[in-house]
Amino acid sequence: MSEPTPPADRRRDDAVRVIADRWSAAAHEVKDFLTRRRVPYRAYDPESNAEARELLNAVPEGQRDRLPLLLFPDGSVLAQPSPAELAEKLGHATEATAPFYDLIVVGGGPAGLAAAVYGASEGLRTVVLDREAPGGQAAQSARIENYLGFPEGLSGAEFAQRALEQAHKFGVEVVVTRAATGLHTDPHYRGVRLDDGSELCAHAVLVSTGVAWTTLDVPGCPKLVGAGVYYGAAAAEAPTVRGKDVYLLGAGNSSGQAALLLARHARTVSIVAQEADFSERMSQYLYDRLRALPNVKLRPGATVTSTAGEGRLQHITIRDVESGEERDEACEALFVYIGAAPQTEWLGDAVMRDERGYLLTGGAVKPRWPLERDPHPRETSLPGVFAAGDVRAGAVKRVGSAVGDGSVAIQFIHEYLAER
Repeated sequence: MSEPTPPADRRRDDAVRVIADRWSAAAHEVKDFLTRRRVPYRAYDPESNAEARELLNAVPEGQRDRLPLLLFPDGSVLAQPSPAELAEKLGHATEATAPFYDLIVVGGGPAGLAAAVYGASEGLRTVVLDREAPGGQAAQSARIENYLGFPEGLSGAEFAQRALEQAHKFGVEVVVTRAATGLHTDPHYRGVRLDDGSELCAHAVLVSTGVAWTTLDVPGCPKLVGAGVYYGAAAAEAPTVRGKDVYLLGAGNSSGQAALLLARHARTVSIVAQEADFSERMSQYLYDRLRALPNVKLRPGATVTSTAGEGRLQHITIRDVESGEERDEACEALFVYIGAAPQTEWLGDAVMRDERGYLLTGGAVKPRWPLERDPHPRETSLPGVFAAGDVRAGAVKRVGSAVGDGSVAIQFIHEYLAER
């Protein structure tokens, strides 16, 4: 199916046209990137949308079959763009401008952007590296309602955009679609190796890579990611579920906010969770709102054990946790929110991690601490390398806490630089 096309008088002249198969994983990635960057777009499926076929006829023959195809308001076209190509087209830097900085921030979520803003505003030449788009998981949040100072709430994408603008205001370089692959230590500096083989160096490094969604490890699921199975992408996919029966797996706040958004479009939203009581993990205000919506079904004490479909998600199997009884149910969209794991594999053994992969800091690193002085509270076992946000062991996983963690880390980075 194609996404609803608004009447001509309501169309945005600055909207990007995305021509792609509705169930293409590549198309989903493009739409998710555009949504997180708050770029207006309209999606067309050439299989079912006559306007899409008309648009394709105006594209040079060599590009027509290279979907997803993006048509921009300035007349330019991107066919099957890589993340870096799309980022560059939208005005984001994909390469750093200098080889050496005062501070390298690895990870552009709330903690990393907060640290960059505070660091740059206090005179540190700062660069932020992010493997995707700035904002981290927060940028995918359907709504952030309990962040101080925003009583009406704001979308995760809006939060990320505001933070990014503030970072640019203070001269922070933000480099996207560039992943860190390792650390290099030297008596005089710290280096971060990148996925293109290059290396950036700095006096100090802050790791704020956050966490990644835990994947659903059940039969049939991996091949359907982006084709009906989605991780943290409710905002990008909400327009496509209009009138459909959709499912969410997970009982946390991210699942609750996604359900509120999807309920505005879908016919029914079923939230499946292993917990016997949703209020165990979900904030009370969210729980109360969901219970009041007539098209939201709360299904505690259950889980998804398999997914199936030809080219797209069509069925899921739901198991009752207590009885073990299973039943197959028709399903076109499953949004998974079953937890997250830290993104620290790239660090290897360079710094101490706990048994779950979170970075240890402060007093917890003393068994491997090499200096006579004590480690700073946000410093890892490698002097000059700090951690903040969800990636840090013991961190409180809230947007406000991550922002505070990043800003506090700058104080200790200043102390480290002063010692040098």
